Amino acid sequence: MYLIIFDVDGTLVDSQNTIYHGLKVGFEAVEMPMPDRQTALSIVGRSLEEAFADLVGPNHTDKVPVMAEAYRQSKISRRKQGLDIDPLYPGAKEAIDRLHAKENILLGIATGKALRGVRHMQDTHDLHDRFVTIQTADTSPSKPHPDMILRAMAETGAEPHRTLVIGDTGFDMAMAKEAGAHAIGVTWGYHDHSRLTNEGADRIIDSFDELDQSLADLLKFDEETV
Repeated sequence: MYLIIFDVDGTLVDSQNTIYHGLKVGFEAVEMPMPDRQTALSIVGRSLEEAFADLVGPNHTDKVPVMAEAYRQSKISRRKQGLDIDPLYPGAKEAIDRLHAKENILLGIATGKALRGVRHMQDTHDLHDRFVTIQTADTSPSKPHPDMILRAMAETGAEPHRTLVIGDTGFDMAMAKEAGAHAIGVTWGYHDHSRLTNEGADRIIDSFDELDQSLADLLKFDEETV
């Protein structure tokens, strides 16, 4: 049995605009200047409190709880209004469905989102019943801590050498490596090729069209699984 674990933001969904809006709400709540867009989005993948802490620096960590709560409440409000709909990246749904159909593959999620955000994504894009394990910031330390991957492997019985993480940030790559799993970096998200490589990516792909062959190469799939 093989376990393929997807990150969400920057890997499955293009959430940069909604995340940036939420971060801006957080900074406005404590009357601090918003960082430039590239800096702000560089923390995507981290859990919410850790992301704000990274952005404000050690002298302003007392403001983080207020910022995080403002972000959360903004998200809840906007989703109720039918806003903050993050589109799937091209080929994401097809890749998930293709892998889900294979008997020897289990799918999982490991994300800095709250479970509420994952459920919203599943509702929006009809992705229920695809993932047998969902690990979020509600129950695990922030990436790159390996807890999410270790929990996913424990829940499914998957061995590290048959587990692979797909993500767009160095946080994802480092998390996978710490857990003893393989890692594939994607170039359409928030961290560049060099950072993915430096943090341990075994393979880097430019589109979901390249995913199946990369999985087969890294996991040494049995012939009937490919």
